[in-house]
Amino acid sequence: MQSCDVLVVGGGNAGLCAAITAREAGASVVLLEHAPKAFRGGNSRHTRNLRLMHQSPTATLAGAYSSSDYWRDLLSVTHGNTDEHLARIAIDATAELLPWMHAHGARFQPALEGTLSLSRTNAFFLGGGKALMNAYYAAAERLGVSVFYDTEVRSLCLANGMIREASILNDGVPSSVRPKAVVVCSGGFQANIEWLREYWGDAADNFIIRGTPYAQGVVLKNLLEQGAAPVGDPTQCHAVAVDARAPKFDGGIVSRLDCIPFSIVVDRAGRRFYDEGEDLWPKRYAIWGRLVAQCPEQIAYAITDAKSERLFMPSAFPPVRAESIGELACTLGVDASALETTIRNFNRAVRPGSFNPAALDDCRTAGITPAKTHWARPIDVPPFIGYPLRPGITFTYLGLKVDENARVLMPEGLPSANLFAAGEIMAGNILGQGYIAGIGMAIGAVFGRIAGREAAKVALG
Repeated sequence: MQSCDVLVVGGGNAGLCAAITAREAGASVVLLEHAPKAFRGGNSRHTRNLRLMHQSPTATLAGAYSSSDYWRDLLSVTHGNTDEHLARIAIDATAELLPWMHAHGARFQPALEGTLSLSRTNAFFLGGGKALMNAYYAAAERLGVSVFYDTEVRSLCLANGMIREASILNDGVPSSVRPKAVVVCSGGFQANIEWLREYWGDAADNFIIRGTPYAQGVVLKNLLEQGAAPVGDPTQCHAVAVDARAPKFDGGIVSRLDCIPFSIVVDRAGRRFYDEGEDLWPKRYAIWGRLVAQCPEQIAYAITDAKSERLFMPSAFPPVRAESIGELACTLGVDASALETTIRNFNRAVRPGSFNPAALDDCRTAGITPAKTHWARPIDVPPFIGYPLRPGITFTYLGLKVDENARVLMPEGLPSANLFAAGEIMAGNILGQGYIAGIGMAIGAVFGRIAGREAAKVALG
């Protein structure tokens, strides 16, 4: 491990794509994974799909999803806060991913239908993200990539735009590596509550971290302190509403609640605060973490009824049920009188329409604020159902600025000679705000492959 052509820091989707690509280009590759082997894969082991451009139906994708469609969807959530050049590179390159992934062991489910509304846009991994990571690790090891677990990179020595050495702890023992090129794929700082508190204050103590507890941001902070150019707003992140009963770390995708479009969401005082039916769920699920984070005590509650319970993915934790709204409020800890008033006013505001859980229908409210613009139906069929919500942070958007070849930029805008970045640590170049389902894995795969290719070129001269 003391020397190699390409050093890859981080063993998730981006890191494995980089390591495999660099090794296939002829470079000797060492991959360092902070987690033990049983927890390898970072946030990627909790994923289940990625968003892909395609011109015609495939075995795993329905219809067509053009580059312009993809770009339009990204613009709708980022509101233009994105590097268009890098975003279009990521979008267009996804058209090549399916055969590459299949060649390295990935397997996919048939196109999914239903209220997820992703059959046209997202390919789902057979066995989920953990199966994908296992396939990639097997492919990397067959190719001769050297993988070290329980190995934390503490610092990278950056001098005159080049990495000279990596200081590491391997099973707690300090050591160093002298690579010819480095690809950092070590994620954001979402698991570092102290760092989150710098931007969110005490509210950060109530955040639930959906993914790996190893995403402490050590490498990110180290490189920023040495002058690597930052990108992204530190308060922006991929954050969804998760069940408040989920574990503090590593609960994964099963802690997410998909009931919101068919519910109303209230704070502890029993008041609605946002349009639950604003758009299709894959375009809006990732705004709800920030919305809940802005509620008092960072807690909110989704309320629905028996007729809507089978319209969304089942929850990992059982819903709270009651025969009356007042009883449900008391069980949840919500102001009962206020919640009864909120639901009574909501029900009166619902206008007749043709309910369609899989499309933007015409079931809406009128005369209340906030409005519910789609999927609005009276909450009137017992038992009434409630879920407590907390902000679930997936990854932070503060990261390293990169160019089209995944090279990390210095403050003057010049690229590093041998430092590259891929995955969540650079996703803020494309995701200035907002999120659409599956784009994180797409960014990681595309820029992981670019970084691996370019790092191998540098290392091999």
